[in-house]
Amino acid sequence: MTQTTLLSRRALLQRAAWAAGVAAWPRWAAAGTAALRHDPFTLGVASGDPSTEGMVLWTRLVPAEPGAWNRPIAVRWEVAHDDAFRRIVQRGTATALPEFAHSVHVELQGLAPGRWYHYRFLQGDAVSATGRTRTAPAAGDVAPGLRIAFASCQRWEHGHYAAWADMCRQSPDLVLFLGDYIYEYASPKDPAGLARVHGLRLAHTLADYRDRYALHKSDPSLQAAHALCPWATTWDDHEVQNDYAGIHGRGDDADFLAMRTAAWQAFYEHTPLRTASLAASGFGALQVYRALPWGRMATIHLLDARQFRDRQACRAEGSSGAGAVRPGDCAELQAPGRSFLGAAQERWLDAGLAADARGGGVGSAIGDGTRWSVIAQQTLFSPRHYPSGVQSTDSWDGYPAARQRLLQSVARHAPRNTVLLGGDIHQNYVCNVMAPAESPGSPTARVLASEFCGTSISSRSGTTQDKVDAIARHNPHVLLARCDLRGWGLAEVTPRRWTTTLRTVDDPLRADSGASTLARFVVEDGRPGPVRDL
Repeated sequence: MTQTTLLSRRALLQRAAWAAGVAAWPRWAAAGTAALRHDPFTLGVASGDPSTEGMVLWTRLVPAEPGAWNRPIAVRWEVAHDDAFRRIVQRGTATALPEFAHSVHVELQGLAPGRWYHYRFLQGDAVSATGRTRTAPAAGDVAPGLRIAFASCQRWEHGHYAAWADMCRQSPDLVLFLGDYIYEYASPKDPAGLARVHGLRLAHTLADYRDRYALHKSDPSLQAAHALCPWATTWDDHEVQNDYAGIHGRGDDADFLAMRTAAWQAFYEHTPLRTASLAASGFGALQVYRALPWGRMATIHLLDARQFRDRQACRAEGSSGAGAVRPGDCAELQAPGRSFLGAAQERWLDAGLAADARGGGVGSAIGDGTRWSVIAQQTLFSPRHYPSGVQSTDSWDGYPAARQRLLQSVARHAPRNTVLLGGDIHQNYVCNVMAPAESPGSPTARVLASEFCGTSISSRSGTTQDKVDAIARHNPHVLLARCDLRGWGLAEVTPRRWTTTLRTVDDPLRADSGASTLARFVVEDGRPGPVRDL
């Protein structure tokens, strides 16, 4: 399958979305491109990382034929109060460089806090779809509400992106994407049971990863979700290679590091990240963990659980890294210095939680402090004690000392309310996050925080509900566990209450699938622990 086959015109994508019942491309998103010789905006538009006075606007130009452009291309952009662009607030010109796949990252400043805007790109006689974005509230404001969508894991073959279409109908303020935006695999040789297939090989080079992002971004529901509101995106393993850990992948280290550099460059090229995320060393490192303040309503601590982690415990050289061990057979598992986030990120998060707690804690007046400290990361944080006695090595269960340090940080600083969000495991979990034991062998009866781990947008689960039910029975802090559904999560946040609604699609093999609510949980201000509401 060629790139030109994958990248159909945006008008066709929009019509396909409507035909599928997406209702995700509103009137203001369409652009008149029918008479164009070539539409370079077939990958859509996006915005990200909103601040009080701006955000990042993103697009990537696609030539009529692969390799047709080898020069910088000027791209105009406009930001307006209205979707007809009669009241333009800012406009300018950006340069799309061939070295970065002609991607564009426009960092806006000087906008008003706490309001919505419309934006678009123009190149020659082509006009992009219109995106909608917004700024965060002013630093001292406590906004009346915040709607956060959180999602992860969208393998192309395993399902259509009906979950994104459902998300669009719920109109969030912000999307948190928690990893596995692409999958590096080639399509299985047997297409039975798959929603769709592609002709791309196992990703290894920069061109391979660019093609993989182009494939995923050709989906109309995903494009609509990007155009609807700003995103904040982090990565997990499949943006590079399954179960990699820091500098450790499969095979030769030098070969893996070259592949990782290529994959990280493609991630930057296709994500609305700020240029500050680029390290002086180039794409050998990216600053992905960051804090997103939302006035005094919330601070979102968005983490990176791949770049700095130690290798999985008792992992053989060159192995995939996946698997489970019995703690008694793997002394490395309990080593106190092992880190899931890396020492620098651990210190950064500890300082952020301390800052959240300053100015108010539980029981403070409504005008004080950060209401909700959100730790948005890749996977399930709470422990899963398996009836078999084995321990996972790729999740937080494989780094118990690191999890204990984070629990101690939350307990020591005592932010007013702490909520953890995760993904990766293709299952829905809702958990009480328990306080760390005060001494070895002592019980951990106090609920410290709340956790919501979302299922995948489309990727299948690798287990059965019977096995998940057995885990839930074996872990009293687990309030809900479901493995056989695809979907996303919506967090509706007010100063007094956090409400998480777990949405699931009826049939991931249908682009026009309906969706419904699996469950709803509420966390009250100053009372840690989710309570089921539906």
